[in-house]
Amino acid sequence: MIVTLTANPSLDRTITLAEPLQPGAVQAALSAREDAGGKGINVARVVHAAAVETLAVLPLDADDPFAAALRHTGIPVLPVAAAGATRANVTITDPAGETTKLNLPGAVLSADDADRLVAAVARAAEGAQWVVLAGSLPPGLPDDFYVTVIRAVRARGGERAPRIAVDTSGAALRAVVADGAPDLIKPNDDELVELTGGRLDASVPLADAVHALARAIVPGKVAAAFVTLGGEGAVLVDATGAWHGTPPPTRVRSTVGAGDSSLAGFLLAHVAGAGPEECVRSGIRYGSAAAALPGTQAPTPDDLPAGDVPVRTLTP
Repeated sequence: MIVTLTANPSLDRTITLAEPLQPGAVQAALSAREDAGGKGINVARVVHAAAVETLAVLPLDADDPFAAALRHTGIPVLPVAAAGATRANVTITDPAGETTKLNLPGAVLSADDADRLVAAVARAAEGAQWVVLAGSLPPGLPDDFYVTVIRAVRARGGERAPRIAVDTSGAALRAVVADGAPDLIKPNDDELVELTGGRLDASVPLADAVHALARAIVPGKVAAAFVTLGGEGAVLVDATGAWHGTPPPTRVRSTVGAGDSSLAGFLLAHVAGAGPEECVRSGIRYGSAAAALPGTQAPTPDDLPAGDVPVRTLTP
């Protein structure tokens, strides 16, 4: 089982334009859709669509209209009582796949809300193979909230505690890397640069530059990093080596949730017993499939691209 925590869920509204976005102008939209989102929920939707057991933990007000959108996903959920409406994120896409996002901050959570979330995740994690802590933190939660969750999960699980994957950014990711010892993080290349305070060597291919930068934290602070590179694929770095996978040709319709789907694809391969190269392949296939779908749709195994995903070993 894969358990996810989405501390800051969102109702994702995606608007599709016939032409590029023109700031200050009035434009007609071709279509619009709403999806229950937030990084952890997106991961759970992909895992559920692949017929693997999952459980999505999130704060939720009993009167929040978001509950209806969440029920529509069909994923098993563990709602934790919290006051306040779920935020709405707006994504605008054009025919070229250019994406503009407006993300709202979310409802303020109290210290009691935080304690209930931590306890719920620790209980849900018993017997799971992975726990995914994903997304931004809402107002009211401290930067080290995910560190608190990691410690609670490991304290309750002991030697049988699940692996922990974290997909966040900024101060929350820095806190996790500094004090949480996660089993896996999933930044993109920009987030990796911000996290390490380093820079990418422009004189070498991007994958090699990412590998070199990731070695600043792997395996000393983080057991593994799965770094997504958009159209250039993804890089996995762990204590035993590093691998770069290249995606098949993809007609991009929306990049929203593509990184979440990549993480889900990686974990689906891992729980199936795959090695690092196949985990990279699976992550890239799922990310490419998500990018080819409108809105924040969760790709299913039937949506995966048929093209080859070459994976090469990176050398120091």
